[in-house]
Amino acid sequence: MKSLLSAWPFWALLSAAFAALTAIFAKIGVENVNSDFATFIRTIVVLFTLGAILLGTGQFQPLDSLAPRTYAFLVLSGLATGASWLCYFRALKLGNASQVAPIDKMSVVMVAVFGVLFLGEKLSAPNWAGVVLIAAGALLVAYKP
Repeated sequence: MKSLLSAWPFWALLSAAFAALTAIFAKIGVENVNSDFATFIRTIVVLFTLGAILLGTGQFQPLDSLAPRTYAFLVLSGLATGASWLCYFRALKLGNASQVAPIDKMSVVMVAVFGVLFLGEKLSAPNWAGVVLIAAGALLVAYKP
């Protein structure tokens, strides 16, 4: 069990499962409320949940233990997350979850491209084929004639 808990595929699959539940729960949740307010409520829940986890596991770190560069990129990541959530909830308010979620997963394609462009990551031909298939799959799942 310990090896499972330290394996990235385990956590990635859990992330995908929770992301799927997020889409379903959010679609129902935004039905009778402004999507931005729904995002605000969700953010409060996430904040308190993570705070409880950190408190319960003793993982809080002193704020001065982080470098300014770390803070800068965590703030940028937080701003991008907030923008993503606002856009995602707005899209769910306006569209079908079965169409919104696959387009949202185009982020996988964008991460691959951004990783190559900005992080110097290398993708092999089979990796690029997978990126193309993910993009095509997302568009095909989202397509409604």
